[in-house]
Amino acid sequence: MDSKMDSKKKAIVVIDIGMTNKKVAMYDDQLKLLAIEKREFAPLMVDGIEAHDLAGMEAWFFDELKSFGAQFEIQAIAVCTHGATFVCTDDAGNPVVPCFYYTYEPGPEFHKRFYDMAGKPEELQAVTGTPNLSAMINPSKGLFFLKEKYPREFASASRVLPFPQYWGMRLTGKAGVEGTYIGCHTYLYDWAKNSYSSVADKLGITKKLPFPLHESWDVLGTLRPEVAERTGLSTATLVTMGIHDSNASLLPYLSKGYGTEFVINSTGTWCVLMHPQKKFGFAPDELGKVVFFNRSAYNEPVKTAIFLGGKEYEVWTDAIAKARRAAPDATSIASAASGTNESVTKESEAALYNSILREASEFILPEIVPGSGQFPGSEARAIEATNVYTYDSIEKGKSAPKFLANSARAEAVLNLSLAFQTMVALERTGLKPGERIYTEGGFRNNPAYNALLALALPDNPVYLTDMKEATSFGAALTALAALQGQTPSALGDLFEIHGVQAEPFRGIDRAALEAYRKKWLLLI
Repeated sequence: MDSKMDSKKKAIVVIDIGMTNKKVAMYDDQLKLLAIEKREFAPLMVDGIEAHDLAGMEAWFFDELKSFGAQFEIQAIAVCTHGATFVCTDDAGNPVVPCFYYTYEPGPEFHKRFYDMAGKPEELQAVTGTPNLSAMINPSKGLFFLKEKYPREFASASRVLPFPQYWGMRLTGKAGVEGTYIGCHTYLYDWAKNSYSSVADKLGITKKLPFPLHESWDVLGTLRPEVAERTGLSTATLVTMGIHDSNASLLPYLSKGYGTEFVINSTGTWCVLMHPQKKFGFAPDELGKVVFFNRSAYNEPVKTAIFLGGKEYEVWTDAIAKARRAAPDATSIASAASGTNESVTKESEAALYNSILREASEFILPEIVPGSGQFPGSEARAIEATNVYTYDSIEKGKSAPKFLANSARAEAVLNLSLAFQTMVALERTGLKPGERIYTEGGFRNNPAYNALLALALPDNPVYLTDMKEATSFGAALTALAALQGQTPSALGDLFEIHGVQAEPFRGIDRAALEAYRKKWLLLI
């Protein structure tokens, strides 16, 4: 190593692949965030289906590694990715079939063929911890889709790699697997066997999946010479096994010894609610519901419920903005608070919510992506009095409720919907009185949503955490653990998790809130 390298400050890098944002983040050896770059990638269209631009993403990752490496001595790299994605490759790690978006919906006949092949959904859920999800959110369905659509290419694959480990192979040339991703609503992990499931056998991929299962902070390998030359990094740079993004967000809490008496409400495109448990298993009435078990970085069960909260928020706020443009005199709480309209006080905001709750005639109901959340039989729609407006008709401009044009009122109705979806998800994770709720991600910045949760759940303190880039931080923890030859728990003294407790919504009639919620649930 030359003197120029010796003079550089040491750092670790995280490649954090979300469904929307791709990030490259750099941390020092005290887990302080030094720099972060973000980018979105448009999907490629392959046979009319959205697919990940793997080559474009790789080129950008390598460019960012080169840029960071020019300033710091990069000693280790960790990869965390969104769920539900596998890549079928040859021996060298080159994809042999497209890597499709899991949001693609092949239709009901496809799902029937899958379960005819794999087995009954509730029996599979009891064994694998995985519920029946729509589209290809169960990765086994994505693999089955590839097997049907590209039989020759699928059969030619030497390896079937979970998404973090695909990127690990691109970096190191080595194949591996760890527990958080294979145990993430895939149908591929058998909890009792601690190995691959009958579904993997029936798909014919068991021998193509790496084995055995490693820890997320185990070292997969070091950089391939070609990657080192491309990025300017040392061939001695360590690459960890990788980790599932939601489990990366959870890891700091587990490493600090928080135990099982809390739930993480990780909010983004997906809202993922995770409740660590002492043992795996469903109550009889839970089978068939959208609740499942993740496998934590410490190989322990995490009861989980999900819904597309960020997507719901984005889509409905777009619809509200469109309606607002058509009625420019409507007042928005958000715009008023920023000074572009008359000031909105907490008292007037509470009066607005009380009006909605007591009238109980205006509702927004899930799901924007059918079958993706806690209400798989529900169609996204708005209700005004006795009139029902599907989201499809609203989006196409055919018809819309009047309240949607009053953006302050519509935003309040949307916040109520998001809070109620969260409450159902919390219930399905087994939330008990006294257990804490930690909200991370985008919804931390929605005061009304958090105040509604705190009001509706008086026995459960709701905290808004200060964990910035929580998934990247959790992955950085694995990289530092690998570098130091320790477990993440041994690094718990390097950081603190601070949370500000959300105050219940003042001035709102709690009885009216509960009555409105009951009516909302009956309308689903």
